[in-house]
Amino acid sequence: MYSRVKQAQQKWGGSLSAIDKWLDERQQLIVSFCKLAGLPPFEKDRHTLPAQDKVTDFCQLLMDYLSAGHFEVYEQIVAQCAVNGTDSRQLADSLYPKIAVSTDLALTFNDNYAEHLSTRHSAAFDRELSDLGQALEHRFELEDRLIDTLYHKHTDQPATA
Repeated sequence: MYSRVKQAQQKWGGSLSAIDKWLDERQQLIVSFCKLAGLPPFEKDRHTLPAQDKVTDFCQLLMDYLSAGHFEVYEQIVAQCAVNGTDSRQLADSLYPKIAVSTDLALTFNDNYAEHLSTRHSAAFDRELSDLGQALEHRFELEDRLIDTLYHKHTDQPATA
């Protein structure tokens, strides 16, 4: 996930401030996720839950990232689609429902853990965090397709395959 966001920053960085901000938030979210999951280099004792403040911080980053996507980047994509033709709009319309699946999962994770980690079982937390990680990875792939569309429509760059 982390190498993917670095590639995205290299590919689209500097093209639009909303994209730059969103990719920076994605990077922060991924680092926070890796810390919670105990992924290298942030390995943790697998028998303990992370501190509540770490989970709360992650959930806040997650909600900020989702909000930026829905209320900044997606709106710009839709606006550009209105200007630049229906093919981009059709792509956006086909991807939004797929992205919404991960939004629902993220909102449920936030509801379950942002304030009440101690009331949940460790195995459930790890499983749900893993499920969220997989959903986020898929979401990032879909979002990258939308960013690529916005980038090429906004900057008149040739489309990439």
